[in-house]
Amino acid sequence: MRFDDRADAGRELGERLRFLRERHPIVLGLPRGGVVVAREVADALGAPLDALLVRKIGAPRQPELAVGAVGEGGVLVTNTGLQQRLGLSHEDVEAAARHEFAELDRRAARYRRGRPALAVTGRTVVLVDDGVATGATVRAALRVLRARGAGRVVLAVPVAPADVLEELAASADHTVCPNPRVWMRAVGHAYRDFPEVTDAQVIALLDEEAGVTPHRGEG
Repeated sequence: MRFDDRADAGRELGERLRFLRERHPIVLGLPRGGVVVAREVADALGAPLDALLVRKIGAPRQPELAVGAVGEGGVLVTNTGLQQRLGLSHEDVEAAARHEFAELDRRAARYRRGRPALAVTGRTVVLVDDGVATGATVRAALRVLRARGAGRVVLAVPVAPADVLEELAASADHTVCPNPRVWMRAVGHAYRDFPEVTDAQVIALLDEEAGVTPHRGEG
């Protein structure tokens, strides 16, 4: 299966997730591209839309290894086993977390203009991205949602490597992926049109959701 663009992928996911409508879910997209996909999912479910902002905490000199993640509201989750194997102290991780929290706050202010994040406590949450490669960001996001008290977490991605998807599914209550692949070069190969999504596009989608009229000159 190949999608025309992110909106097309979102509509496909929305059709497969209609069984959730009666649960009154909230839909959270991972910036940037995941928010574009999530817009279509939210429309299909009649659900509120927001961005889920998370930051991975990379290991010193090995940033591809996530020793933890931070989320809005001061949420910090750590991979204690990996932290110990790498010989990192609690202070090492906390220092790295402070840096990521600062970046998280900056992005939240930019994307939401001071609006609070949607509360997830006890709610059915649909987590959406435009695709999965290594799964590191989605894995961090799932942990953050659990730490924030989400009641039921549904992972919805258009494309992902089958082995990574199986691993991620163990951390979600339900997983939807129309295009699992045994071998995958890059997420973009699952789309005919896969342009870079800008911060301005994410801001516009979240402003629209909040009923904010764009200021002249913005776009």
